[in-house]
Amino acid sequence: MKNRTRFGGIILMAYFVLLAFPLWLKGQITLQLGGGLGIVRPGGDYGGSTIEYYRGTKYGFSDGANLHGKLRLGLIGLTLVAEIDYSILSSHGYSEPGQGNVEVSQKVVSLKAGPELQLRLPAFPITPYVGANAGVNTFNGEPAFQGVSKVPSATYSVQSASRVGFGIGAGAIFRLNPSLSLDVGLQYNLMNPMGRTWVDVNPLQDQRLDSYLALNDEKDPAFLPGDDKHFISTARSISCTLVTVTLLFGL
Repeated sequence: MKNRTRFGGIILMAYFVLLAFPLWLKGQITLQLGGGLGIVRPGGDYGGSTIEYYRGTKYGFSDGANLHGKLRLGLIGLTLVAEIDYSILSSHGYSEPGQGNVEVSQKVVSLKAGPELQLRLPAFPITPYVGANAGVNTFNGEPAFQGVSKVPSATYSVQSASRVGFGIGAGAIFRLNPSLSLDVGLQYNLMNPMGRTWVDVNPLQDQRLDSYLALNDEKDPAFLPGDDKHFISTARSISCTLVTVTLLFGL
């Protein structure tokens, strides 16, 4: 009789645990989805002037605009964030001091994901956070030359290229109501720390234009000092600082 009573107690306890588990799990899972806008500031060799772009030392981009979507998943103390970014950068100026016109533009699609650590403040509607990410950045661009030495005047398409990158970030989530939040964030992204290459899009021709028709973030293997056709002398780093404002809906 005693064994039956003990067995019944175990069954009853298991029943209540199973009954409460879905409610406990629901409280441990959060999901936010939304989108927003941002400002992109080029860093490293990604910035500079159009004169430096023409010389092959930098890419010459000015500050650009960012459009993005973000998903934040919280699961039993672990927060994961996935993001898709679409950034547009451009610049215009001389190819050499006082002569030649150059316009450069680039579109970058970035797919990023990584963990996030949140500092929860129950008494305040603000949640600060820090995080890291890894992702893939795909670059497409168009340079335009007019009256530039050793480059035919025209607008050209740059061969698409992808690079694996890494980033770190911080920010704060402002809870506007139980299902709506505003996320203000700051990221620093290394966009081509590995996989750099130099590509000759027209291998049957030998011309200065070739260096502008691909991302060419590695040194030109045919570089010679003073050579007007092979002038990219070092690898070029691509990085950016990204400031974002995101509206998130809780699901």
